[in-house]
Amino acid sequence: MFKGWKKYWLLILVFFLLFLVIFIFYADSRASRGMLTLAMLNVGQGDAIFIESPSGTQVLFDVGPPRKILGELSRVMPPFDRTIDAVVITNPDQDHIGGFMDILKVYKVGQVFEAGTFNDSRTYQNLKEKIKTENIGNFLAKRGMRMHLGGGAVIDILFPDRDVSDWTTNDGSVVAILSYGETSVMLTGDATSETEKIVLAGNSAGALDVDILKVGHHGSKTSTSENFIKTITPEYALISSDGGEKYGHPHQEVLDTLENFDVKILRTDLLGTIIVKSDGKGETFSFLK
Repeated sequence: MFKGWKKYWLLILVFFLLFLVIFIFYADSRASRGMLTLAMLNVGQGDAIFIESPSGTQVLFDVGPPRKILGELSRVMPPFDRTIDAVVITNPDQDHIGGFMDILKVYKVGQVFEAGTFNDSRTYQNLKEKIKTENIGNFLAKRGMRMHLGGGAVIDILFPDRDVSDWTTNDGSVVAILSYGETSVMLTGDATSETEKIVLAGNSAGALDVDILKVGHHGSKTSTSENFIKTITPEYALISSDGGEKYGHPHQEVLDTLENFDVKILRTDLLGTIIVKSDGKGETFSFLK
């Protein structure tokens, strides 16, 4: 009889804990309404950025390498949320698209946006086939395109401004600005200094002035030119990398450039997943190791 009651109370405890978890996520979700959330996920040598607008629209900029994104994504999304409104693939390299199949095992994706560059890898070919078979809307990201996320948050595509189908994947990377009120974030994918020159030439300095820069190509010295930083004047720089285990990212030259302009550097290899929240007037930062 005692054993039976023990199991009964254990079952009650399990349901109570489940209710508590749901309540906490619900309360956090309610508290986040009216806030823009950006989370640079700690996926090692790769890119994966989760964005949630004040109205709840969710977008991923890249999905990282294989078997990396789901654990980190589950830490910033409610446990029973199984939809993502859009995925933007800034370039088709493995460290930006490898987690796409993992995403589709758990989440329903509404739309996919791409730069228009190509990769002949099996990973990319499988991705394209999966997008087709799942009837996911597939679009080219082009300069002048504005994605309205709701609640006043928008993403403006700055590049590509032309056909980049025969460009290298990095030179043809998507570049965009996420804006909400007085908060703005430059999203650069793996854009090179050559891409930066095109963006600078095609926009006024005022239009490119941002608060936060997602540093291009994991801090590679092929990106983040001095002229680019001088023009966009970010206060913070976010770097996604594994700390240089394979490619040496971020390179010291880039860190020096950012420090010379008094830009505060935040790195996933040192801080874990980096979460930025904005009420449209200012930003707060937190970290998940």
